[in-house]
Amino acid sequence: MSEYPQNLVQALRVVGEVDLSTRATKNPNWWPEDAPKNKKAAGQRMEAIAGELADLQERLFAAALHEELSDSLLLVLQGMDTSGKGGIVRHVMGLFDPQGVEHHAFKTPTKDELAHDFLWRVENQLPAPGIIGVFDRSHYEDVLIHKVQKLSSEQEIEQRYPKIVEFERRLQARSIHLHKVMLHISSEEQFARLGERLDRADKHWKYAPGDVDDRLLFDEYQRAYEAAIGRTATESAPWFVIPADQKWRARLCVAELLLQTLRGIDPQWPKADFDLAAERKRLDATK
Repeated sequence: MSEYPQNLVQALRVVGEVDLSTRATKNPNWWPEDAPKNKKAAGQRMEAIAGELADLQERLFAAALHEELSDSLLLVLQGMDTSGKGGIVRHVMGLFDPQGVEHHAFKTPTKDELAHDFLWRVENQLPAPGIIGVFDRSHYEDVLIHKVQKLSSEQEIEQRYPKIVEFERRLQARSIHLHKVMLHISSEEQFARLGERLDRADKHWKYAPGDVDDRLLFDEYQRAYEAAIGRTATESAPWFVIPADQKWRARLCVAELLLQTLRGIDPQWPKADFDLAAERKRLDATK
């Protein structure tokens, strides 16, 4: 078996501080030699692993349903507007059986959510055993947007980082395998994708005037991400900074990350809790 999947995941992994200006958004020089080099090759690799991903996920779901394991996965997708979060959901999570996947997009907090601690609404959406949960944005918005838009004081934001670290420790205690992904897109690529949304009628629904307002703060958001990653990327809960200028590359990275985790869990089909011979006899009697 090729060593590339493990090498790829390791190259994406970040623990501690990060300088995003040194992290490639496309054609990274650390890309493993035996990894797909273009969109066509990546598509072939995705097709090759799709069956294994689906099989592992079904085993995970079935084993948890029969209470033979308590593991679940949580994929947290963060990134600037147009970085490809929706594409990950469609093209990677679409490889799985929908009954074993739960997707939640975090928008502006409701009045009810604002009445609670910032982690409250996230805790309410955590995946149950056997489920792969996907968060389109997450609790990290409360240290990203809040920092850039000054929606909270610096003191309050500083207090949130250790709360996040402790929260993520609790997830591990519940056998929730956490994957914190930052889709790292360049300003130039974001400009092109926003332009496409304006040029194409089928993409107008994705565009919001506020996207340009946030784009004007692109550098501030990069610094906010660096702060959030640096304060919360631990050995047990690292971040994965994924080059996102090439959609095929970003999607492949996430698929390989999930595959490595599912292989590590290695869920097994649940054992029959009934007499197989007796049930076969009963079934045959119905001919």
